[in-house]
Amino acid sequence: MKTVLCFGDSLTWGYDPATAGRHSYADRWPSVLAQGLGPDVAVIAEGLNGRTTCFDDHSSLAERNGVKTLATLLATHEPLDLVILFLGTNDLKRHTGGGRVFEARIGMERLVEIVRLYPYHLGHPVPRILIVAPPHFVATEEPDFALLFGHAIENSQEFGTAYALVADEYGCDVFDASEIAECSPLDGIHLDPTNTRRIGEALVGSVQAILARP
Repeated sequence: MKTVLCFGDSLTWGYDPATAGRHSYADRWPSVLAQGLGPDVAVIAEGLNGRTTCFDDHSSLAERNGVKTLATLLATHEPLDLVILFLGTNDLKRHTGGGRVFEARIGMERLVEIVRLYPYHLGHPVPRILIVAPPHFVATEEPDFALLFGHAIENSQEFGTAYALVADEYGCDVFDASEIAECSPLDGIHLDPTNTRRIGEALVGSVQAILARP
């Protein structure tokens, strides 16, 4: 049995921009990935609305700083064969991450270091890492999301390039979700059921190839 940990934000949690609720379990991309990989791979979804890579958000009771929770989840779910890091969207909020992809890149590097350097129990192997770059933001007429993310629409187009640099430096795999998924104009940053399923479907082949490596 192989085990994959999906560490992300609302895109992993399954936030539905049409209802402000949650997509059905079957439509969330980790569920679609699990279905595609089959019964020999356990896919663990650890998504949290508002989670950043490494920045504090004092507006929430939940701990949204990914750096502060990742090690706990590594310990909770080990042994792990693969960790998928799908974060960065919330780093583009000015009050949590500075509002630029540059900050997301710095945070992603720190998350990769945590996965690599964590002292795994009983000599369990260090899991492989797949970085997923968020899809590009789009314009929206929803007032709150326009205020939160409207300044970052153009900058969000740099996620793929920035994360490819991180992957190259640390020897990780990378997948650019903007190549197959589009954010909904209902709020500019989240995914409708079709697009979240597309991500899960597209990741099946990449994950299979990573898990098959010696």
